[in-house]
Amino acid sequence: MYKTVLFDFDGTVFDTGEGIMKSVQYAAVQFGYTEPDWRALRSFVGPPLVESFAKRYKVDAKTAEAMTAKYRERYKLKGLDECSPYPGVVELARYLREKGMSVAIATGKPTPFTVDILSRNGALDAFDDVLGSEFDGTRNHKWETIELLLEKFGRDAVMVGDRDNDVQAASRCGIPCIGVAWGYAEPGELEREGAIAVAHDTEELKNLLIR
Repeated sequence: MYKTVLFDFDGTVFDTGEGIMKSVQYAAVQFGYTEPDWRALRSFVGPPLVESFAKRYKVDAKTAEAMTAKYRERYKLKGLDECSPYPGVVELARYLREKGMSVAIATGKPTPFTVDILSRNGALDAFDDVLGSEFDGTRNHKWETIELLLEKFGRDAVMVGDRDNDVQAASRCGIPCIGVAWGYAEPGELEREGAIAVAHDTEELKNLLIR
């Protein structure tokens, strides 16, 4: 077995898409962009928000940061409750810990938001650590978060995530990544980036993790 499992959060442990996409829509409208359908903003679930705003709206970094700040205005009021855990994932985390593995969250989401959602849903105790970005821009890249967790728990680890940036960050840190099919990746995205496997349900994921 791996000694440590690092879980992405958005699109992997919790389906946070509604809150994220509606808050992106809110920010976009405040800056004069028309987004009539929040469901069209799936690409924002996972990657760093500043990069996503800059890419979609062709704005400079300063504007993208301002849009991200506007996004957070809505997200902290409404978005934190517009989510739900994926069936069986938190239970799997608890099972892995019972088997003697360290289990942590490695997310691009701000740490306080992630801890808040887990606490509200009675799931914070399922993880040995929760680490993400910070509001001041610290650890804006997922590989930085993964690296800190590897320093704490050791490098016999695997990343579990639903987007290409999870695979890329894991690879940069020298660990494998298992993809999950229930998140927000486009068809073939995880395989193309080099995920060692893609799990379609939690039972398959458990078998991959305990080998």
